[in-house]
Amino acid sequence: MKVWLLRIAWVSLPVTAGPAAAGALDRWSTGPQLVAATLLWSAWALGVLALLAPRPVGLTLLRVVAPAFVVLAAAAVVAGAASPVSRAGALAAVLVAGALVTGLPDVSIAAANGVAYGDERRYPLKTPPALFLGPLLVAPLVIAAGISAGPLLIAADRPVPGALALVVGLPMAAVMARALHGLSRRWVVLVPAGLVVVDPLTLPDPVLFLRERIVSLRPVDRSERVPSGEVLDLRLGALADSLALTLDRETEFLATRRGIRGSVATTATELRFAAARSRRLLAEAAERRIRVSRPG
Repeated sequence: MKVWLLRIAWVSLPVTAGPAAAGALDRWSTGPQLVAATLLWSAWALGVLALLAPRPVGLTLLRVVAPAFVVLAAAAVVAGAASPVSRAGALAAVLVAGALVTGLPDVSIAAANGVAYGDERRYPLKTPPALFLGPLLVAPLVIAAGISAGPLLIAADRPVPGALALVVGLPMAAVMARALHGLSRRWVVLVPAGLVVVDPLTLPDPVLFLRERIVSLRPVDRSERVPSGEVLDLRLGALADSLALTLDRETEFLATRRGIRGSVATTATELRFAAARSRRLLAEAAERRIRVSRPG
């Protein structure tokens, strides 16, 4: 239901926020105005497609477009270039885009399962909190600026700066987009044989855990400390919705370590990860005959 509300709100943006965007562009010359309008309409249309047909690439797109729309709408309000009614529409756009950002767990689940195979169910892993302090705030703006700055400068009869902006901005946008897209492809997957962890940030390859080897899958309290030895913690600081997967014997893994090129071998009998909608994951895992332990 939340995803459908976001879809309706996003589709209505041309009505709620369109006047504010038009008012903000009124002072621009014709060339940049047309380019800016084309970019805004394209971003909105791609957002509609990403919400109506969820896929990981669409989730990455929304991670870029929603924050960019928040910044642009806030700028329109602060600049006061539009009428009070239009500024109210811009504020509505901020709320819609902000709701989209906060509602990403549901959107990300829909996107992840948009590319699911057969009888499997995917639950995205939680984003490391440290990324919210910088990369997730900066990357969308860098991507948006890298794509739009060059065409806007060229349309404003500044071809040399525009060409330089394209040469510098597009590669930067591509690098940032690739990094963001990596966050859209981190999942715990319930499959007929058991459970698969797919996390390029911590594991170089997907790892399948057979149902017969899983002793328990249980929720982990935020305050519960990680015991020393034989525990592989994949949470990267994301403590909410933590789960512990206990195996029947010590298992060797290849793990990605920060600051170390490639991967290193490690052994563990328990893995910890944080997944979106972990309660739903536990309930479905129990239905698939995976041993689930409830909190005491």
